[in-house]
Amino acid sequence: MTENEQVLSPTISIEKELKKSYLDYAMSVIIGRALPDVRDGLKPVHRRSLFAMRELSNYHNRPYLKSARIVGDIIGKYHPHGDTAAYDTIVRMAQDFSMRYPLVDGQGNFGSVDGDSPAAMRYTEARMTKLDQEIIADLEKDTVDFVPNYDNSLAEPVVFPTKIPNLLTNGSSGIAVGMATNIPPHNLIEIMDGIIAMIDDPHIAVNGLMEHITGPDFPTGGFICGRAGIREAYETGRGSVLMRARSHIEKSKKINRESIIIDEIPYQQNKAKLVEKIALLIKEKKIESIGEIRDESDRHGMRIVLELKKDEFADVVLNQLYKMTPLQKSFGIIFLSIVNSRPEVLNLKQMLEHFIQHRKTVVYRRTDFDLKKAEARAHVLEGLKVAINNMDEVVALIRASANPSEARLGLMERFNLSEIQAQSILDMRLQKLTGLEREKIISELNELLEKIAVYKQILTDETLVMKIIRDESLEIKQLYGDERRTEIIDAPDEILPEDMIQTEDMVVTVTHGGYIKRNSVDLYRSQRRGGKGIKGITAVEEDFVNNLYLASTHDTFLFFTNHGKVFWRKVYEIPLASRIARGKAIVNLLELSENEQVAAILPVTSFDCTDRECYILMVTKKGVVKKTVISEFARPMRKGKIALTIREDDEIISVAITNGTSQILLVSHKGMAIRFNEDDVRSMGRTATGVRGIKLAKNDHVVAAVVIDNDDSILVVTENGFGKRSPVEEYRLIKRGGKGVYAIKPSERNGNIIGACQITKEDEIMLITDQGKIIRMDMSAVRVIGRATQGVTLFNLEPGEKVVAMDMVPASDAVDEEDDDDEEETEEES
Repeated sequence: MTENEQVLSPTISIEKELKKSYLDYAMSVIIGRALPDVRDGLKPVHRRSLFAMRELSNYHNRPYLKSARIVGDIIGKYHPHGDTAAYDTIVRMAQDFSMRYPLVDGQGNFGSVDGDSPAAMRYTEARMTKLDQEIIADLEKDTVDFVPNYDNSLAEPVVFPTKIPNLLTNGSSGIAVGMATNIPPHNLIEIMDGIIAMIDDPHIAVNGLMEHITGPDFPTGGFICGRAGIREAYETGRGSVLMRARSHIEKSKKINRESIIIDEIPYQQNKAKLVEKIALLIKEKKIESIGEIRDESDRHGMRIVLELKKDEFADVVLNQLYKMTPLQKSFGIIFLSIVNSRPEVLNLKQMLEHFIQHRKTVVYRRTDFDLKKAEARAHVLEGLKVAINNMDEVVALIRASANPSEARLGLMERFNLSEIQAQSILDMRLQKLTGLEREKIISELNELLEKIAVYKQILTDETLVMKIIRDESLEIKQLYGDERRTEIIDAPDEILPEDMIQTEDMVVTVTHGGYIKRNSVDLYRSQRRGGKGIKGITAVEEDFVNNLYLASTHDTFLFFTNHGKVFWRKVYEIPLASRIARGKAIVNLLELSENEQVAAILPVTSFDCTDRECYILMVTKKGVVKKTVISEFARPMRKGKIALTIREDDEIISVAITNGTSQILLVSHKGMAIRFNEDDVRSMGRTATGVRGIKLAKNDHVVAAVVIDNDDSILVVTENGFGKRSPVEEYRLIKRGGKGVYAIKPSERNGNIIGACQITKEDEIMLITDQGKIIRMDMSAVRVIGRATQGVTLFNLEPGEKVVAMDMVPASDAVDEEDDDDEEETEEES
């Protein structure tokens, strides 16, 4: 190679390399970190921790070792990661409130149910529990495969030959890339009974297994309300159970006063934060029936005392606490684990089948190991027996030999022995020649021959293998089984469907063709001004999204139709669909009449306005406004109610909730805007028509109505992706019914206005195009400018693409970090 020649690296597409590298990373997290193996129920870090303790002989009947000593071996020999991860693993396996059957016996401060941090590893000590000996039993008998450790200096097991289905008895939880597992702990007696039942009847169904395995058994006790979620999880691998605290009521003997005593709390809940939550509710007067709260827990057990005020009823207060505190929580079940190096969701029967199959493999390999060992020993003993029976000749042959090699060859030729047998005769001590020793050799040989026959029979008869597994399961049950801690009760009648729905912010989109769906707001990441957006819905010919709303799952959606009627639906009743799906046709969600279409939608958090005035303001395309007390819409009817009498060739375009003293800003398609006091519009009944809000020019119509309660700026957005923020004072306050002023002059550059809202620099907006693309952007990037200006670019559109809808994301709902959303998007696509 000459001096001018250069070694060039191959050119690689960064897109392909990123895909390959991220997939490698994802699989590494899934297989090697976050998910447990279906056979022993352990993640790699747990398995390595227990194996390191075994190699240190840190057994349950040996002295404790310093945690730092154990952690050093874990990270130095098998798990080359941070010492914190290894120590946290040991700590959790030692916590009796985290593990149904702890795998580490800890001495010292290993944390508490109050969320207290454990002491540093230099202070605490640990050792294996007695149960661990059943998990690592027969590890030395070649029952499982071993692989080299990270530097090829040692070997570690791929899986443990456990006799206990740890995946079910202790459960597991973990978040991988694009998937997660959440397996609850169970009672050991019930699980072993289920295994025995499967061995007795391999065709048993999940219903049959549930006669033995009644449901999860959490280490913190408490109740599980209802069996439907348990059955769903056991049959499909996914489900949800409702956990509830265990409590009792004590009555005062002196005065008419009751106290609620909380004895057990739901699994994975922090007791100290629970007490703080109840205290905060009392302070904020959301619960006024509790006079005093005390935590009297000690080493003997949990005791949280809630003293009620005089003449208050404990059952009523408990129902409030269940709805407002973690005294009642849902546990989402996902039976996801690693099966043959692949993640797989299993039902209850499949999990037990995989464990039994693992036990069969272990028993076969253990028996084969014992057989080979017994045959090797019997082979030696048969040689010794020959020597004993011909002792004089053997001694004479050895004495006549010049060296050991000659003696060994002479024995092999004379008595037809193997080299091993001949060597064992040469190694035999003279004391073996005594009568007693001769009897011992013959007795040992006979015993070994019997064992060899048994081992060979086991290896050729699967029935015997299953009997061994059954007997060992029964033994485990008798040695380590205990009573259930969690009681399963019938589902309480007072729990409404929405009590089971998690409160979550949602983006609800409605297409021009009448399709509706909801997504989590977190699916749409925040972008800078002028961003390209992400795919929101696959555009279909002659259909696009033209309405976008933000609401909680527990909010109520009021659907106002072109016929002037209103319909009710909870947000969680709206179908949940993927980000690119169209959703469900509204005609299949509401009982609409012929030619009736939804014209406007309003999310309502509460219809209760006893402490203030609340109205629903309705604005039509022709500029008519009307307000009605919100309580008139509190009682839903399945077939809808009259909300507004619509004039000919008109329709509702906007609805909003007001307080009676706000200001109203109406913005038209051609760029006109009028601001007037809400007082100018008197409250009317549901069947009234309304009054004129703005005087429109020919071929113009209203596109937005903004309720103004402060001095925040007004944002207007045009169909060509431009917009601007202007001070609210620049929209002169006049009487309703006027023409107003220009909000932004329509031009070929801007296009017509498609929407407007009042916004702060901390808020964000979401824009959506007729091609289904969505952008979520921070308003701090858009400076406040005058009303007479042309605005700035908000959305870089493709040729022919138009913005069709917008909505605001309040600052409290805004996403702080773009990376989180990018990760969620990648996980969804994976």
